[in-house]
Amino acid sequence: MTTAIIADDEDLPRSELRRMLAQAWPELEIVAECEHGTEALEAIQQHAPDIAFLDIRMPGLSGLDVAQAVMASARRCQTVFVTAYNQHAVDAFNAGAFDYLLKPVSGERLQQCITRLKQGLQASAPAADAGSLLAELDRRLRQVETAPRIRWVSASAGDTIKMIPIEKVLFFESDGKYTRIVAQDDEAHVRKPLKEFIDGLDPEEFWQIHRGVLVRAMAIKKVRRDEMGRVSAELHGNNEVLKVSQAYAWRFRPM
Repeated sequence: MTTAIIADDEDLPRSELRRMLAQAWPELEIVAECEHGTEALEAIQQHAPDIAFLDIRMPGLSGLDVAQAVMASARRCQTVFVTAYNQHAVDAFNAGAFDYLLKPVSGERLQQCITRLKQGLQASAPAADAGSLLAELDRRLRQVETAPRIRWVSASAGDTIKMIPIEKVLFFESDGKYTRIVAQDDEAHVRKPLKEFIDGLDPEEFWQIHRGVLVRAMAIKKVRRDEMGRVSAELHGNNEVLKVSQAYAWRFRPM
């Protein structure tokens, strides 16, 4: 039995893809549906599916992040990116072990993808250039990414408003309905979910290392792994130790 997961933060595209797959490939078993990248990576680790259909743009870990983590783990899993980006952004995937589907997905294009997937599943190993294809797609998507970046964070403190420049923020931590913001010389709570900060910050500058923690990459001083395999990060200029969940530990595997 061939198995797969579907990851998309929007309900309708996710359910529509499942419906189309059920018609075009009835033997395929969908073992999990995920709303964001972290959940997708956890599902891949839990179910070891043959295929992962990943939306590129998702909160937390993107589809690219998930694919890179899967490659780093040497796990055997075919990856299909489902995206609303235009043809130019994804034509790096016209060859190789990976494939893509443009939204809205057409029945004909899905059938082509299924044929390629079946051929890939019969191969003994993934294509050697898979890593370079991922890097090329990442470069092209950065060129078309136009989302505005957060430059300042304003937080109420009594009868004043703190203005914290992003350059001074060390990490963001989810705290119920609020997000705790820890800067080099200050700290504040804002009534705004962590997801909104994730979407508005440069993923090269701020790394998500836990479902509820976003940290400035340059602020990480060292990463430790204890005898139980648990990973934690220590920061420059701050005494707090941040937990790194297993879903994000792949960032530090070269240590």
